[in-house]
Amino acid sequence: MVKVDLITGFLGSGKTTFIKKYAQYLIDQGYRIGIIENDFGAVNVDMMLLQDLESENCELEMVAGACDKDCHQRRFKTKLISMGMRDFDRVLVEPSGIFDVEEFFDVLHEEPLTNWYEIGNVFAIVDASLEKNLSKEASYLLASQIVSAGKIILSKVDTTSKERIVETIQQMNDALALFHGKPLLQERLKIKKWDEMTQEDYQELLNSQYTNDYIEKLWFNQNDAFQSLYYMNNRFNQDEFIQKINHIFKDQDCGHVMRVKGFYQKEKHWYEINMTQENTSIQEINQGQDVIIVIGEELNKNKILLKLISKNLSFGLFNSAISKLPDIESNEETLYEKFMDTVNKNNINLKNPKVTLFTIIELVSSTAFSSILYSEPLTLEEYKPYLYSIIRNILREKI
Repeated sequence: MVKVDLITGFLGSGKTTFIKKYAQYLIDQGYRIGIIENDFGAVNVDMMLLQDLESENCELEMVAGACDKDCHQRRFKTKLISMGMRDFDRVLVEPSGIFDVEEFFDVLHEEPLTNWYEIGNVFAIVDASLEKNLSKEASYLLASQIVSAGKIILSKVDTTSKERIVETIQQMNDALALFHGKPLLQERLKIKKWDEMTQEDYQELLNSQYTNDYIEKLWFNQNDAFQSLYYMNNRFNQDEFIQKINHIFKDQDCGHVMRVKGFYQKEKHWYEINMTQENTSIQEINQGQDVIIVIGEELNKNKILLKLISKNLSFGLFNSAISKLPDIESNEETLYEKFMDTVNKNNINLKNPKVTLFTIIELVSSTAFSSILYSEPLTLEEYKPYLYSIIRNILREKI
């Protein structure tokens, strides 16, 4: 029988990082393993972070989301069936961060899976600085993940105070109590810096198993309670991106943002970024995808989009940007050069061309937002004549 290990963890807890370490330990011990990635939504970012593990002794499979619970369970079951004949010693399953663990047990107890698989270990990864203000639905998902775990592994303990860790443990017990679960036993907790884990630690984890404890079921539609928003083809530098996301976390009009993850490119290198309200993790990776995913409750898509695309352009930054020379091998003009060509051809004698161009760019970018996103006060096509007229008047003033 092939043992199946479930690695759960709430959004942004560090499941994928733990899987890389745990899977590498199993491979080093001679295990042939399969890893199933389940993600909440249509785009699986975490799958890319595991590709370094792929080898003769490790195969990666994905079950994409973007469907209802029954559909997702069918896909998960079908994937396990397809993997049943491939001689794995162990299968690791990483569900999404909003996964109800009961679904895992339900699927594994169905035929024909009972002919090939048995449950091995259930791990729950919990951020040592767990967000304090969780909704009832989020508290239930937290409780459902830790109640069955043979080991609850705290992440980011190296950057979290002892007092905060104690608060997190109490918060887990409070979540269990809310749904009439038993308090945690100390031996079920693994509190250690991950970089200091030894082979003995991983051997201990390998024998963690799971518990038969239970909590009272909370019935709700996870797809209604939690949303994931995707923003493609972004061009952010690191500092700009972090600043924008921190504003989104703090702005209640954006909704309850719980996690932001994705990739960005810098000097031909890809970086993965993972943010919660209290932690930011950035690491270089071999390849990425130009996407930002925002996950949370009651999210305001348009408000978040406005935050992401807002420029907050200073004149100093503007002046530096338009002064950059184009690539020597290209014949392209800079924006400023194109602007000056147009001005000169029309015999317009501006007092300060850079200030004029700055004013026009700020005017267009700020006023066009509402037209593009909300068609207010007019659609963009209807608004263009007004905008063009104002720009012509600015140029006539020769400022």
